[in-house]
Amino acid sequence: MTQPHVALIILNWNNAPDTLACLDSVSRLDYPNYHVLAVDNGSTDDSVACIRAAYPGIELLETGENLGYAGGNNVGIRHALVREAEYLCILNNDVVVAPDFLPPLLSALRDGPQVGVATPLVAEMREPERVWALGSQVDWRTGTVRRLHAGGSVQALRQSAPFAVDAAAGAAMLVRNDVFQRVGFMDESFYLYYEETDWCLRVQRAGYRIVAVPASVVWHKVSATLGDTSPVIDYYMLRNQLRFISRHWRGGSRLRILGQTILRQLLAVAAYTVKPHGGRRLPHRTARLLALRDALLGRWGKMGADVAKICYPSR
Repeated sequence: MTQPHVALIILNWNNAPDTLACLDSVSRLDYPNYHVLAVDNGSTDDSVACIRAAYPGIELLETGENLGYAGGNNVGIRHALVREAEYLCILNNDVVVAPDFLPPLLSALRDGPQVGVATPLVAEMREPERVWALGSQVDWRTGTVRRLHAGGSVQALRQSAPFAVDAAAGAAMLVRNDVFQRVGFMDESFYLYYEETDWCLRVQRAGYRIVAVPASVVWHKVSATLGDTSPVIDYYMLRNQLRFISRHWRGGSRLRILGQTILRQLLAVAAYTVKPHGGRRLPHRTARLLALRDALLGRWGKMGADVAKICYPSR
């Protein structure tokens, strides 16, 4: 019996070493019917040359500019759908996969047409037996998103059965092709952060279930591109959280949660002003203020030049 065709989409931006490690792990899969689609998201370093030299046989698309997480992955998704892939696997380039990670995900998706997305157990690269995420849950009271089982034991969870979650981990998910055809692609106006959660809620509204599959394991080098914290993260996380809340909450609850979120951020801005820690906190403070401004003005997509000056002062 022929196994279904899976397209693995790996997005790179100025990070060839991690992408090559990801590609190396993918090359060791014990699944017979897949192809790799690497997408370079406008890298300004030698990423393309390095990837082509190490893996001359893989398909490599070049976007020509940084389209963000959603935009870059959408390029790969569209191309894979043209190639008539039955299943599409989105992988962060800072992920290393277990050789047997695909079959449990495929099994979960083939249990019934109502299951549209499957996400593996994502462990931490630095602590391989520590869970980073096993799907995510939306807190409808606060407008926040929580990674499930974070900090738990990989071995303790691996034997658990698949279970429903609100959202898949953006680091790794397997999707049936008809989900994209029915729901559409990730919203590129987010650019970075919250786009996969926004898309997952749209997937559920279309009648599909999203499941976490503990038997499938990948390892994630957390925050490999931007680091553990940065003004860039502060800006996109806050701005896009406000967009996320505005899109998925209604009436009085939306106003209440938006107000609470903005108040918390203003308190953080005040704290960073009073205790700037030798000026180190000031870029984070300004990034949050600009995020509030841009959310109010409806400025989405890639950050503007004025924000970039704060977030990337060395440029």
